[in-house]
Amino acid sequence: MSRVLDAVIGHAAKSPSAVALQGGSGSLTYKQLWHAVCELVGRLSGDGVRSVAILADNTPACAVADLACVAMGIPCVPVPLFFSPDQVRHLLDASGVNTLLTDMPERALPLLDALEVPYHRTPDWIHETGTGLQVIDIEDGMPRIPRGVAKVTFTSGTTGEPKGVCLGQQAMEQVAASLAKVSGAKSADRHLSVLPYATLLENVGGLYASMLTGATCCLPGLADVGARGATGLDVQRFAAAFDRHEASTCILIPQMLLALVSAVGQGMPRPGTLRFIAVGGAPVSPYLLRQATQMGLPVYEGYGLSEAASVVAVNRPDATKPGTVGRPLPHVRLRFAEDGEIEVAGSLFSGYLHDADTEVGEFWPTGDIGHLDDEGFLHLTGRKKHIFITSFGRNVAPEWVERELTVTKAVAQAVVFGEARPFNAAVLVPRGGADAEAVAAAVREANARLPDYAQVRRWIVADAPFSLENGQWTGTGRPRRTVIGKAYAKRIEAIYTEENADGVL
Repeated sequence: MSRVLDAVIGHAAKSPSAVALQGGSGSLTYKQLWHAVCELVGRLSGDGVRSVAILADNTPACAVADLACVAMGIPCVPVPLFFSPDQVRHLLDASGVNTLLTDMPERALPLLDALEVPYHRTPDWIHETGTGLQVIDIEDGMPRIPRGVAKVTFTSGTTGEPKGVCLGQQAMEQVAASLAKVSGAKSADRHLSVLPYATLLENVGGLYASMLTGATCCLPGLADVGARGATGLDVQRFAAAFDRHEASTCILIPQMLLALVSAVGQGMPRPGTLRFIAVGGAPVSPYLLRQATQMGLPVYEGYGLSEAASVVAVNRPDATKPGTVGRPLPHVRLRFAEDGEIEVAGSLFSGYLHDADTEVGEFWPTGDIGHLDDEGFLHLTGRKKHIFITSFGRNVAPEWVERELTVTKAVAQAVVFGEARPFNAAVLVPRGGADAEAVAAAVREANARLPDYAQVRRWIVADAPFSLENGQWTGTGRPRRTVIGKAYAKRIEAIYTEENADGVL
């Protein structure tokens, strides 16, 4: 039995009426949750279910589906809602799942039809509380997920074909337990899930950590918290959701924190019940974190990767240091290569799906450059593959420059280039119709916070926002540098051949 399921059973026995999952139209107590998990296990057990894909909104049904897979000891493969049809096809083919559970058949069935995936609808599973899932049998080949793998999380990565990260249940639960400990989690907490369930960070840090502590996990659906498609966000609805659900904890990516800070800065009341806001998934601007702290928002930056079952380090109420991503979690060990690359041990993945060449040893190289200070806080300085060296011999981590640009009022997205060049250039996406003058002012504002060698001298205004649809953005809010660089190669080259090296093209 897993640690999470043991906890659910224990809470069901000791506090049967405590609310485990709060949905948009109802809730499940811990007693009802365990009953629902057992009922779904019974529904699936006689159908020859070997592995399950879950395509779901953030609802109690998706949580029940996940826990049922844990109880059955079968692999679970969450389907990111932001994946393109081709990426979903790759996920299904690579994982070889033979069952799809969904609470959004109106989306799942047309997708399967478009992909020409043979399937058979079986009767819905509906719990007495109204929680329900459509069960879809998928015709496929032989099993393809290795034994011992509890979850395969597909990351968007740097190419169009996602990688399947194979994780054991024990590894994920160890991370969840460590997060619960350092964040001071308690049964009175109400965690609001605003990241998609298929995001490993939300799955482990939100759902699993809440179940371990007997807290309430609020899963009202992504539209309820202001999500619009893959990358859109209704800022007012998003900011109001925390008070609406009386949330005490949440996990945000930087763009969401920026939205919350902007809303509070424009006069919206600061959420009064929040006590712990974890921020991660991409680099966070120190300037944005200072703004949030000055507003009284309890923000704690963290760091992690799917290969380490999500979180590696995080700031916490009793140990926080601005400019760092916190101290490593209790189960984590770190070491550093000669070039400064961070290597992590503790709760690692078992490998990539169908990649026999990847060997996972005691330590895993993260691809990130950083160091621990004398107080044990982890500092990140950039990505090993992304750091470039200017023609003056200066090392520049582009993420550092980009996050200073994107916390300004006029720049929504930015990618910085400068390898072997005398100065840095950027491709910028203006925010909210900002004109050329506003963008120029934003660049000056960001440059004022940067040393001269990291400043942006010239820039290009992008033809369109970086998005999942055009392949220039990942689902976790990171730019695809190679794709963007190729798309604007001629204009970037022109920047460096122009005699006047100041301004915009």
